[in-house]
Amino acid sequence: MTTIAERAAAAAGRTEPTSGPAEAAPPVEEHPPAPDPLADYEPGDDDPEMVPVHLAWLRVRREIRAIAKGAEYNERGTRYNYRAADTVVQYFGPVTLKHGVNVLSHRVEATYGSKATKSGSTMRECTVIVTYHIAGPKGDVLVVQSAGEALDTSDKSTTKAQTVALRNLLLNNGLIPTNDRDPDADRIERGIDAPARSAESYRDEILDKKTSPQRIQQIGYEVSNARMLQTKVQNETGDWETLASLGPRIYNERVGGDQ
Repeated sequence: MTTIAERAAAAAGRTEPTSGPAEAAPPVEEHPPAPDPLADYEPGDDDPEMVPVHLAWLRVRREIRAIAKGAEYNERGTRYNYRAADTVVQYFGPVTLKHGVNVLSHRVEATYGSKATKSGSTMRECTVIVTYHIAGPKGDVLVVQSAGEALDTSDKSTTKAQTVALRNLLLNNGLIPTNDRDPDADRIERGIDAPARSAESYRDEILDKKTSPQRIQQIGYEVSNARMLQTKVQNETGDWETLASLGPRIYNERVGGDQ
């Protein structure tokens, strides 16, 4: 007995098998495996050991114990020590090379703005977030990010910001100490916060004839720490004068008058 499907197939001029095994599915094409970049690698005498990136980075950290704040900024009454980017790279460069570690910038996201200086000029501000690949000797990577910002009057703000980001990456992800005295080593009782002094209050104390030369010197340190040396105030004659000029001038007058 033929089925309805068989009769319909015969009417159409074709036949369908009524029995027998189903046709096998065509074979699935298999893609060859990706080539191993280390398959033909032959280690040389100076080549690093083929370890995962997290172990290679750990070995880098073991060799860089500390980087001191050896650079000094001293301009316009502001003075502090810091770790320069070139110094940090000089520490990390040979050690990362030894252990087969590459630090590669993968993506840079930059934003820009303008800042006005006290002198009236305009500086270009750049802030960057850089995604880095820390690649090990076997080719595996650690993906990390670092931020940096910089100001420049010309076209160097982007370069400076990326340099700062690289320095921050190496120091923060390397957990590199400065060997400075621990800030928790000193215990200071917190009292009521004293309000910030105004430039005019310092001027009045400097001009007060009861203020000693030694106190005027101390005021100079306080004004410097408050970054107010270039702040202008009206002096005893009504002229505008910076605190950086007023303090030493009155000090010299007091010292000369006492002699």
